[in-house]
Amino acid sequence: MLLRIAGPCSPGLGAHCRHQSRRLFSSLPSQPSSSKLKSVPRPSISLRKTTPFRPERGIQIRTERFSPFTPPSPETLGKAAPAREYRRTIKWGRRLLYTLAVTAVLYGVDTQIYASSITRSLRTFGLGIIVAIDYKLNFRPTPLLGGTIEDLHRRSAERLSDLLHQNGGLYLKIGQAIAMQSAILPPEFQTMFSRMFDDAPQNDWADVEKVIREDFGASPEEVFGVSFTGEPGYGSMEKKARASASVAQVHWARLADGREVAIKVQKREIAQQVGWDLWAFRLVMKVYTRWFDLPLYSLIPYITDRLMLETDFVNEANNSEKMAELVHGEPRLRGRVYIPKVYRELSSKRVMTAEWIEGIRLWDKEALSAPWRGGYREGSPGVNGMPLSSTQIPPNNGTGSLKPERNEWKGRSGKGGLGLSLKEVMTTMVDLFSAQMFLWGLVHCDPHPGNIFIRRKPNGHAELVLIDHGLYVAMAPKFRHEYCRFWKALMTFDNTALSEITNAWGIKAPDLFASATLMRPYEGGDSSTRNRITKDLKGKTPAERHYEMQDRMRQGVREILSEEENFPRELLFIGRNMRIVQGNNQFLGSPVNRIKLTGYWASRSLVDSKDLSIRERFANGFRHLMFRVVLLTSDIVFYTSKVRQWLGFGLGMEDDMERQMRFIAKDQFGFDLQHDVFEG
Repeated sequence: MLLRIAGPCSPGLGAHCRHQSRRLFSSLPSQPSSSKLKSVPRPSISLRKTTPFRPERGIQIRTERFSPFTPPSPETLGKAAPAREYRRTIKWGRRLLYTLAVTAVLYGVDTQIYASSITRSLRTFGLGIIVAIDYKLNFRPTPLLGGTIEDLHRRSAERLSDLLHQNGGLYLKIGQAIAMQSAILPPEFQTMFSRMFDDAPQNDWADVEKVIREDFGASPEEVFGVSFTGEPGYGSMEKKARASASVAQVHWARLADGREVAIKVQKREIAQQVGWDLWAFRLVMKVYTRWFDLPLYSLIPYITDRLMLETDFVNEANNSEKMAELVHGEPRLRGRVYIPKVYRELSSKRVMTAEWIEGIRLWDKEALSAPWRGGYREGSPGVNGMPLSSTQIPPNNGTGSLKPERNEWKGRSGKGGLGLSLKEVMTTMVDLFSAQMFLWGLVHCDPHPGNIFIRRKPNGHAELVLIDHGLYVAMAPKFRHEYCRFWKALMTFDNTALSEITNAWGIKAPDLFASATLMRPYEGGDSSTRNRITKDLKGKTPAERHYEMQDRMRQGVREILSEEENFPRELLFIGRNMRIVQGNNQFLGSPVNRIKLTGYWASRSLVDSKDLSIRERFANGFRHLMFRVVLLTSDIVFYTSKVRQWLGFGLGMEDDMERQMRFIAKDQFGFDLQHDVFEG
């Protein structure tokens, strides 16, 4: 084999080529033995000048001299370009990772420890900002973003409704507190607030058990002496709630001694949420007060304090026992009204145990008036302190329905009722809440139909059972006396006394406030407020008139609350009570003259009030006799409405008054009153 080493080598590669040549020669085999000469041919090496490198001819080595290779100087190469470090991207990427990590930690803490209170508060602030900006931009005759003022109200009401239902819990209570004042709001808000029912999904049994363990330090079985396996000598308890509201839910149980009880357990998340929710509510209202120049914030602390007390079941038990004592001490109500007993040994701050009540809810009008099938001289189950009939409870794990159904008094057809007079039922209700306002100064502010049971006594008369005593307001004696005089002034058109009392309360629109209190047009005023709102509107377009009247109504509210320090905060919740009672009377067909009964109690309480002097009570007694003559004129209006109702021309006095209020509000004040607002 002929190996040729040649090829074009650059000057700098001369030494390298010579080195490779030496390696090649050293790698050749040494002189072979004679036995292998024939089989291994001797290589032939030729060193000569060759043509430039051609791969197919082998490797050749050139022998001419080359100049050494000189690398380029750094100056000739120029400045080296630095490598891209992406510092901004890395910095913001690192910040994003930190933000995500912190957000994840806060979210975990919020959901696991604070029951999503921070998330709910942020949601509230976000909505508040959106609604505020929307009104700033579009509350004008021609909104900047198009549409009308009605569209602005509608989308704001929908946003608020979604927020209240999404947050749930105490936000539903806040919505209810606003709902009963919503008559002065635009109709879009009235429609939304009419759906603010106190109803919510119930919590799992695991959460109920945790609350009981946290408050009592023991299991439900140990606290209430019940068994979920049917052990003899123990009571029974249902794990599924019989009723569930925004703050608590109620479970039925039968104790070991046979007493049937209602165990009201606060929802576990409320304790973590209540502080945050009320703080967020106060903050949003403070911002709105400054932004829209409305003197509202001074009222908010009183509202939030009442709502906070509603989550304290010890306070509810105190109110319940105090009301039971007052009812028992009043001959006009004793035997007509019943307050369930509270078992203090089985109650705590978040758990309240009271006797179980078998009765008909006020909203079941047909069952109240249907014929009685329960037997002669017999009453509803549990009435007059009679124990409920004992029925064997089948053993189970508590997940099923355990409470015995007591419907025998409805007869074989199951269509029987209590056979009561709706007039008697409603008279008892008006008497009870009038006594609370005018005689005792301790007012139950949530008398909706779900909190009122009706039972039949053995003598055939009605007994009203009042439950849920969490939301109360206490009236100072001075304010209570003023409120009695205010109602007498309304009934007698005593505008001098009316102006005197409302001025002392810091209210500068007595005729408007009188109409709101009566929930019917007040005929004895000078119409100064109405004239101020409706003047100088001729020649304007409908959109301009609508905007002007709503803006002037806002100014009217500002004037009514101009003396914030004098405005009685109790009026907020007393008005709620009266609106719900009016709705209850309206629902039952207006069987009683509510205005007359309320006015009678207002006047009579000034005679019976023990914190007045003998001389004052004697003078009030003489005035009361004169006042009863005035009340006869109210009876004329009432019975005229009843005749129209019997003849098919009307639905009753309450509906006639509401129709008048809606007409005046629409025709003279420029806003609508929705029927559902007064249904309680």
